Amino acid sequence: MSQSGSSIAGVPPALESNATPAALNKGKIYISKSSPQCVLDAYSLQFQNNFLIFLKSRAAEMVAGGRMVLSLMGRRSIDPTTEESCYQWELLAQALMSLVTERLIEEEKLDSFNAPYYAPCPEELKMAIQKEGSFIIDRLGHFEIDWDGGVEELTNTTLLPLSRGQRVAKTVRAVVESMFELHFGKAMMDLLFARYAEMVDDYLSKNRAKYINLVISIIKKDN
Repeated sequence: MSQSGSSIAGVPPALESNATPAALNKGKIYISKSSPQCVLDAYSLQFQNNFLIFLKSRAAEMVAGGRMVLSLMGRRSIDPTTEESCYQWELLAQALMSLVTERLIEEEKLDSFNAPYYAPCPEELKMAIQKEGSFIIDRLGHFEIDWDGGVEELTNTTLLPLSRGQRVAKTVRAVVESMFELHFGKAMMDLLFARYAEMVDDYLSKNRAKYINLVISIIKKDN
């Protein structure tokens, strides 16, 4: 049985706009190098809580000896602020900030948005699995994925290849646009992702950027 890791993400309650009198992660939408430690801790705790519930629910459904394979976005380092873990969100926050600077988006809107996402490291997966206690780890590994997928794609209008940044922006937009429309308004979406594509193009011209996908195989223990 194979499961996606997307269902174990979520916004930490401590970061919700109505939970605190002031933004804890000002100018950001996810973990970044400038995030206070309490933001890192809130995301990690939320992941651990959600993943434990996920494991407990799956354990109730499986027979002893049953195998589950999980594939989810993650990171190799124990440091959640590494670029491979969070820099795609950092660039998206910068694109949003450029619209705030031009007064096209309210700053409060940016400060009150936190991505329902977390990229765990292998140690966090192991800790949660051991704590829940229903499974043993068979295998745990990772593979790298280019931000742009490594495949050229033509534009709809000019039949010229999309830039790498445009390919990344198109992929990210497909995932987050519904959330962003609800929070920031539909009118800003085209401009936002055009800015994001430009920033990603600039970043990829100077850096090697890869997503890290963790794959773990676990087996249900005997009762």
